[in-house]
Amino acid sequence: MVAMVSPSSLFLILLFLSIPFSESNLTTDYYKNSCPHLENIIRETVTSKYISVPAAAAGTLRLFFHDCMVGGCDASVLISSNPFTKAERDADINLALPGDAFDVIVRAKTALELSCPGIVSCADILALATRNFVSIAGGPVYTVMLGRKDSLESNISSVEANIPRANTTMDEIIRMFESKNFTVGEMVALSGAHTIGFSHCKEFAYRLFGYSRSTPTDPSYHPKFSAALKTLCANYKNDSDMAAFNDPMTPSKFDNMYYQNLKRGMGLLESDNGLLRHPRTNHFVDLYAFNQTAFFNDFAQAIEKLSLSGIKTGNQGEVRRKCDAFNTFQA
Repeated sequence: MVAMVSPSSLFLILLFLSIPFSESNLTTDYYKNSCPHLENIIRETVTSKYISVPAAAAGTLRLFFHDCMVGGCDASVLISSNPFTKAERDADINLALPGDAFDVIVRAKTALELSCPGIVSCADILALATRNFVSIAGGPVYTVMLGRKDSLESNISSVEANIPRANTTMDEIIRMFESKNFTVGEMVALSGAHTIGFSHCKEFAYRLFGYSRSTPTDPSYHPKFSAALKTLCANYKNDSDMAAFNDPMTPSKFDNMYYQNLKRGMGLLESDNGLLRHPRTNHFVDLYAFNQTAFFNDFAQAIEKLSLSGIKTGNQGEVRRKCDAFNTFQA
């Protein structure tokens, strides 16, 4: 009798076989004996945070992306600058990373240090917390392999070339992801993370008030949407905290509404709108807008792949005692 393998299991098998040896040391039950209460602690911490601050889901997902895109998923973005080095966290594009995302990692780490001190890496905590937040917000459940070590360095100079900005062209974004071995489809699926969360007005105000000399407002916006954004962001120069939901229809629900909004002229950022207009990405937008299951499946596979990017194992890293400082800088 021939055993049947599910498509998701087959994907994980193929992904496992294709990754370098150091990454293949990761397992789903890495902490089974050394920290048996890990999953419960992460679940309780994430659930508590989500109940009090639902926006922490989008914030943590963004934090995870910003970590993995710069040198790999190694918690380097969590490091605070020290007297010798300016860390990734202080890069201009990372200054708006929400404090609640950092806070939930600190809370989980504190609880884990009480339960199993010196065992669970901050990189694994961030990966697990992100997975749980995606799920609790209504998104797909996906597999997180464990056994990452925390980075031994974090440099502000590494950030700029590795994380797209709101006005980065789609060609540049595609090249950025392809340089990290992600396909165009995987990039579009990961962009669906914008189905939750918000963006500050300063990131897209030029599309509302200074698009061009003859056309102050980007005509790609639906007129009623741009009018509402102008009202919302009217005072953005004096209030840097002013922001709009990436998905104004279901802002706290992880679904495929983001792609539907793009087709309605409600792509908040220029990079969002670029997905609809670029010939290499627009058919994925059409697919995901029509088929949420396809989006969920592709997002799950893409973020599983992202979670294995540039990981550190063995003596390539450490298990930090505090997530914001290397062990050598802790008393």
